Amino acid sequence: MSAPHTKRICQIIKLKPDCADEYKEVHRNVWPGVLNAIRRYHIVDYSINHYPPLNLLIANFKYTGSDFEKDMKAIGDDEETQRWWRLTDSMQESFNDGASGSGKEIPWWTDVEEVFRFEGGSSA
Repeated sequence: MSAPHTKRICQIIKLKPDCADEYKEVHRNVWPGVLNAIRRYHIVDYSINHYPPLNLLIANFKYTGSDFEKDMKAIGDDEETQRWWRLTDSMQESFNDGASGSGKEIPWWTDVEEVFRFEGGSSA
């Protein structure tokens, strides 16, 4: 059996300045059902970073499944994840014109192009 392909994802969104403390607080205690959905649909090594001078959130994760679109739809169909997104989306502003929230037709978070990767390995 071959190992699953890993797809790296990096995304950005604006954090409303008056919501920074609340956003960080809710992420100290992410709901178990949300974490289970992330795990169930093949997302690993997930982190969100905050850059206050630009009110920027930067999400990085790896997808290890075989059908990214199907798994992302399944996460979006998860009721607890939908409730979580309603909470966290209210603290964010999308860069994407017409976006109205996570899991909708127009992406809420903006994908960012990877321009460099170094994975290490043995030295020559």
